[in-house]
Amino acid sequence: MVRPETSLAQIANDSSMLKTTSNNFKPQLLIPGVLIGYGAASLTIRKIRDINSTTRNEIAEHNPGHIKLDNYTQYVPAVLVFGLDALGLKAKHSLKDRAIVFATSQLLSTAMVTPLKHLTHEERPDGSSNLSFPSGHTTTAFSTAQFMFREYKDEHFWLSISGYGFAVFTGVYRTLNNRHWVGDVVAGAGFGILSTELSYWLLPKIKRTFGKKGNDAALSIAPWYRHGALGVGLVYSITR
Repeated sequence: MVRPETSLAQIANDSSMLKTTSNNFKPQLLIPGVLIGYGAASLTIRKIRDINSTTRNEIAEHNPGHIKLDNYTQYVPAVLVFGLDALGLKAKHSLKDRAIVFATSQLLSTAMVTPLKHLTHEERPDGSSNLSFPSGHTTTAFSTAQFMFREYKDEHFWLSISGYGFAVFTGVYRTLNNRHWVGDVVAGAGFGILSTELSYWLLPKIKRTFGKKGNDAALSIAPWYRHGALGVGLVYSITR
């Protein structure tokens, strides 16, 4: 029989852990919340929308050449997170856990960004479509940069923040290439950071769900190239 005082102590302990986890998670939402809020405001508030227009006009005056490098730089931090093991730089989590976090973040970001593109119906600066808000490339870039930061910030801080350079480059060139407004890029950065933070929060829950005894798990990682874009495919299979 479980003693009442033991049960109460356990409940108190569990509640304390839940509160600590919740408190630790909330500050991580501040930055993406501000970025997403600015992006949303750029859709409706005239003064902020004017920043989109003036920035595009300024870019048009200088007429910078368009490049496709932003199709690739969005993935560089993720490639580094999975590849730096070969150089003896160990990440915070195991390969399997990193794969789960990365795959989850990409699924979450797609689930957030794709519907919004169709709901907001924002026209791109170049007029090519009405799927401008938010920037998918920037979302991916900042999700992978945040991924790199979380994996290396404790042991290799300067390395951990280097991924943001690739993310900023990607976002800047989405505007220079006339594919996105400033508000699209800012919101994309917020959604990217948010998707990775949610993935780390969900990691223990995913492992408990799919890591039960009696299940054999297999992980496959494969790069892909399609229509000028480079990506990484992940398949996590469970045999019961």
